[in-house]
Amino acid sequence: MSVRLRAGCRQTDVTVIGGGLVGLAIALGLMRNGLKVTVLDEGDIALRASRGNFGLVWVQGKGDTCPEYAQLSRLSARLWGDFAQQLQSSTGIDVQLAQRGGLFVCLEDAELEQRQRLLTNMREQAGGDYPFEVLDHAQLKALVPEIGSRVAGATLGLEDGHLNPLLLLRALVEAFVAQGGQLISNASIGEIRQRDGGFGVVAGHDTWISAKLVLAAGLGNKTLAPQLGLSAPVQPNRGQVLITERVQPFLHYPTGHVRQTGDGTLQLGDSKEDVGFDSGTTTEVMAQIAQRAIRMFPLLEHVRMVRAWGALRVMTPDGYPIYEESSVCPGAFLVTCHSGVTLGAAHSGPIADWIAGKPQAFSLEVFRAARFDV
Repeated sequence: MSVRLRAGCRQTDVTVIGGGLVGLAIALGLMRNGLKVTVLDEGDIALRASRGNFGLVWVQGKGDTCPEYAQLSRLSARLWGDFAQQLQSSTGIDVQLAQRGGLFVCLEDAELEQRQRLLTNMREQAGGDYPFEVLDHAQLKALVPEIGSRVAGATLGLEDGHLNPLLLLRALVEAFVAQGGQLISNASIGEIRQRDGGFGVVAGHDTWISAKLVLAAGLGNKTLAPQLGLSAPVQPNRGQVLITERVQPFLHYPTGHVRQTGDGTLQLGDSKEDVGFDSGTTTEVMAQIAQRAIRMFPLLEHVRMVRAWGALRVMTPDGYPIYEESSVCPGAFLVTCHSGVTLGAAHSGPIADWIAGKPQAFSLEVFRAARFDV
C-alpha cells in the first residue's frame, strides 16, 4: 500500500537508526542491494563505541562457546580485504587494514596452557580448520625481538589483523553519502510507529516512513527494541585506552593488549569494567594497563603517554550479537554487537543481504534474543 505523506513526513526504503560502524556498514550493504537508505544518527553526544575501540579484526578465541559466532567472525575476516578495497575505491581513504596475523601474549605458563586448550577445542569444533600456532618465549622473541623476558609466550592467530577505526568510520560516512545515502545527524528518536505495512520513525519535527527498519543504535537499542516487539538486553561495559607518542615501528602484529598504529603510536588497553554509563578514565585502571604493557614490551617504560579515554562496549549477557527480525512487526530488524570492526565486512555483506530479503547462506537462529529467556 502506498503511503500518503503529510507535511514533515519523508519517504525512504529503509530507515537505519544508528550511524556508527554497525549502522553505516549495514546501510552501505542495503544500498548495494538497490535500496534507498536513510540513517538517523544521534550525533556527537552519542556514547559511540565506534570512536573509542581498539581497531582489531580479531578471530582467535571468539566464539569458544558459540561455534556459529566463531564462523561469522572468520567469514567477516575473510571479507575484509575486499571491503577495505571497496571503501578506498569509493572514498580514497585507506583504513590501514593489515591481516598478517595477531598475537595473544601470555605472561604466565598457566595462561599460555589455558589459551592453547581453548584454541585446540575450537579447532576440534571447526573440524580441524582453525589456524593458529602456539609460540614459546624463544619463538615469540624471534618474531618480536622487543618482547619482555618475563613473558611466557603467545598464541598466533593467522586470520587476525587490525585497522584504523577512526579512518574506517570516516570512510563509511563518505562512502554512504557519496553513493546517495541520506545521513541525518542530531536525530533524537521519539516514537516508532507501525503503519501501512511499514514504519514511521519520529525524529524531531520529521517522521521517516519506510517499509523496513533497522535498529543499530548500540546501547540505545535497549529502549527502542520493545517498541517493535523485540528485546535488546544490552549493558555498557567500559574499556580504557592509552595512546603513546610515536615510536619507531617494532610491533608488526597486533596483540589483544597492545598494538602499533599506522602512525607509529602505541595503543594500550583491554580493561573491562561494569560502571554503568560512565565513560571516564581512572588512574588505577590506566596504571594496570601500563604495567602489563611494560611487562610485555619493556621499551615502553621510557615512552610518553599522550592521551587516554574511556569508551563503552555494547554487551549482551553472553557477549554474542543479536540478529533478529521482529515476529510482531515484520520488516523491523535488530542488530547489536560489541565487535563492530571485526564484523563490519559481514554487516555490509551477508547481514545486509539478509535484511534486504535475499536467501540466507547461514542460519541466524542462534543469535535471537530468545536465548536469554530462561
